Amino acid sequence: MKTDLTKILSISGQHGLFLYLAQARGGAIVESLSDKKRTVAGASNRITTLADISIYTTEEEVKLQEVLLKMKEVLGDAPAPSPKADAAELKALFEKALPNYDDSRFYVSHMKKVVEWYNEIKNYASFDFVNPDEEEEEKAAEE
Repeated sequence: MKTDLTKILSISGQHGLFLYLAQARGGAIVESLSDKKRTVAGASNRITTLADISIYTTEEEVKLQEVLLKMKEVLGDAPAPSPKADAAELKALFEKALPNYDDSRFYVSHMKKVVEWYNEIKNYASFDFVNPDEEEEEKAAEE
């Protein structure tokens, strides 16, 4: 099953990633990727789709989807280092996966989030991502 990063959410103050299910009166109904528990993410929470996240490089911003795929190329079937790993280990991983990342704007704290998300997607979803361009072409072909 393809993973749609527009429906995978990061919610401030909540650990892990969530799957968007439906709109609720006070926010969004979401399901935790790891334990499948459903909850309502309030409108006061900062909710971000993973599709909207980019990583700063020295030339441009690179979408998180591309970064995750590059990390998969580097790591193979192995999991990413723990978010609690030392900064040198995290920096070494990103120097291989995204050698031109902008270290003045992409901090170790960001790296920790990205490796946490990588491991959640590896364990509870897939790296076979839905490509928005392909989706639009399929819809046009159906019409």
